[in-house]
Amino acid sequence: MSDIQTLLPLIAFLLVIGGFAGVLAGLLGVGGGIVLVPAFFYMFSALGYGSDQLMQICLATSLATIIVTSLRSVQAHHAKGAVEWDILKGWAPGIIAGALIGVVVASGLKSQVLQLIFGIFGLLIGVYLGLGRADWRLAEAMPKGARQAMISPVLGFMSVLMGIGGGSFGVPFMTLHGRPIHNAVATAAGFGVLIAVPSVLAFLLVPIAPEARPPFTIGAVNLPAFALVIAMTLLTTPYGARLAHAMDPKPLRRVFAVFLTLVALNMLRKALGM
Repeated sequence: MSDIQTLLPLIAFLLVIGGFAGVLAGLLGVGGGIVLVPAFFYMFSALGYGSDQLMQICLATSLATIIVTSLRSVQAHHAKGAVEWDILKGWAPGIIAGALIGVVVASGLKSQVLQLIFGIFGLLIGVYLGLGRADWRLAEAMPKGARQAMISPVLGFMSVLMGIGGGSFGVPFMTLHGRPIHNAVATAAGFGVLIAVPSVLAFLLVPIAPEARPPFTIGAVNLPAFALVIAMTLLTTPYGARLAHAMDPKPLRRVFAVFLTLVALNMLRKALGM
């Protein structure tokens, strides 16, 4: 284990990242996981835990924080009447099934493969956030019936492979299907709960080799990292939700898109051994 001079800066780093992730979850609806997964990867790597199972720990710990962050975000958005509960209830079974399948697949993949997946989809999300337009449409209503049954598991599955909540995929998908941005952000926070709760319960049962497991890790969930991040996201997520209803988030989306693109490219670089 590293000495106090290494641990203190990393603790401060996680507190700052946790606060940032909470604001993002409430403001942009992209979910804090898109920031937390690379942050956890950096921290655990710095502490010497660079095994083939490192990404599983990062994904699981990120998803554990999303349970709390998403619940807090849903509560804040519900107070403003923005959560579309009918969509949430209709999409719940498929999202939950996809999330559980995602855990099974993720637990069998090497860390390098999961890094590659995160980098590719992080890059796509960053490009969409940077270049996407509010008037883009695939349809004027959310899919129902067979299309809903096919798409909802994919949303849950891909979110777990990236260790993120429903916002990064859910918000673009809903706005492309005619839902107002504020409603999409609010409802996607609910997607995050549906993804994170079953996947974290499953990740608690994933065996991690003792030498690859940081202290106080149950299954693939690291409790100290979870606690530090949650201490901040509980404070900052409601603030982000208030900002979302009080301002135009477009300029911040553009800045975050650049940041996310750089993070994704760095993850790809590491995955490819460059």
